[in-house]
Amino acid sequence: MPHERDRVTRRLFLALGAGVGSAAVACVSAFTGQRSSERARLRARPKKDAPKDPMTPGEHPLALGSERDGLVYVPRELAPEGGAPLVVMLHGAGGSANGITRRVTAFALAEEFKAVVLATDSRGQTWDVIRGSFGPDVTFLDDAMDLTFKRLAIDPRRVAIGGFSDGASYALSLGLINGDLFTHIVAFSPGFLVADATIGHPTIFVSHGKQDEILPITSTSRRLVPSLQEAGYSVRYREFDGPHTVPPPIAREAFEWLSGQSR
Repeated sequence: MPHERDRVTRRLFLALGAGVGSAAVACVSAFTGQRSSERARLRARPKKDAPKDPMTPGEHPLALGSERDGLVYVPRELAPEGGAPLVVMLHGAGGSANGITRRVTAFALAEEFKAVVLATDSRGQTWDVIRGSFGPDVTFLDDAMDLTFKRLAIDPRRVAIGGFSDGASYALSLGLINGDLFTHIVAFSPGFLVADATIGHPTIFVSHGKQDEILPITSTSRRLVPSLQEAGYSVRYREFDGPHTVPPPIAREAFEWLSGQSR
């Protein structure tokens, strides 16, 4: 059944732009009145049929023909039926797929919670919308997800997108625009989001360090989270004593939350 497209409330959109710094405000403001979300729509979807050539356990390069590529990690054990959870991980500015998986100890958590991890590299130093508009990163991620769905049985009830820093901002943006695909969003230390229209109501996990010197908490998550909640989203929010990072207990709680083992 198709999902009805909901307009993001003007209050939410303006609140997100109000406290994220001049560069981010300019980025957000540039999308006001435009159909930016149409360029951020993903077409890939989990397949109903069993994969004909399933990936084996371990780490696999995407091999999509680019110097900046990505990887898929398949745990040794998968759910016997119904498909595995999928967690898409997005790196911060200047980062990489390998970097974000190390930062959140994603492979160990994937083994523990029997989840597939997909991590892609941005086409440039950071994600396209932060540099001006949705475009090549959306296309590449769509191709990477389609490849993953063809090679692995994924549970459509547990498809998550998450990231750190710029990757968290991008995950929030894509996650809300593609809420008919993503059921969960994880944002570790986000700065803002860009979405002029949303679909569905994915649940959201946000964490942020109280001593974050890169994206100060008072002008980012402490504005983002209340605005998202007022817009009707269910948000689990965790503040911690620390800088711009992802503490291991926070990363583990996020995977527990994704798996439904944490309340």
